[in-house]
Amino acid sequence: MRRLLIATAAACCLSIAAAAAQGQIVQKENVRVTFDGALLPRSLPRERLAPVTVHLDGRVASVDDTPPPQLRQISVAVNRAGRLSVAGLPTCPASTLQQTSSATALSACRNALVGHGRFAAAVDFPGAAVIPATGRVLVFNARRHGKPAMLLHLYGSSPVRAAFVLPFEISRRSKGQFGTVFSAEIPRLASDLGYVTEIELAIGRKYRYAGKARSFLSASCAAPDGFSGAVYQLAKATFAFPKGQRLTSKLTGNCRVRSG
Repeated sequence: MRRLLIATAAACCLSIAAAAAQGQIVQKENVRVTFDGALLPRSLPRERLAPVTVHLDGRVASVDDTPPPQLRQISVAVNRAGRLSVAGLPTCPASTLQQTSSATALSACRNALVGHGRFAAAVDFPGAAVIPATGRVLVFNARRHGKPAMLLHLYGSSPVRAAFVLPFEISRRSKGQFGTVFSAEIPRLASDLGYVTEIELAIGRKYRYAGKARSFLSASCAAPDGFSGAVYQLAKATFAFPKGQRLTSKLTGNCRVRSG
């Protein structure tokens, strides 16, 4: 777990990787998923880990005029060599966040905050126009079944006030390019009439514990000696829908070596 960014190409390929990171689109039958993101800052030390923030954006749409299927599961696996640190970081229990506004959630669990973002959804009532809904997402450090986890607190006030908590379990794979996995079960929305269309997140947090500076996520730019940058596989996202339908997309990133 020393490095997140494993070099896979020479610096001359960085422009190709940058273009690839603009968003990966996958389609199956009438479902289209767009997965986008980045690791920031892109300028990182070669040998030493430094604090980073992961930006992720997943969108679900149909290719025709019908509503997309309801998202049932989502998992995001990131490159295995990164470091996730939760030592000394406060946690927030799900019970504290239930049926609260964003302001109330922050007031109760600000010390456990590790990210933020937004969501979009829609409700399709029979015989009526589709009602769009948007809102704010807050991400809190948590424990679930005795293991590290994140709680996504989603709150929207338009067209109606609604809040729910989405637990993301954090696990590790022993083999393969992607190691740390964030996964969640998506609850049924509005009696199965609602569906999620987008979740956008920025996850990262600096904090201090036992007199030392720490970061929820950290990485280095593992470019080979003599090269000023590298390209790498940043993440792989899997979106699962009813009837066993699954779409998977991989995201490529790039980094530059900084001195110091």
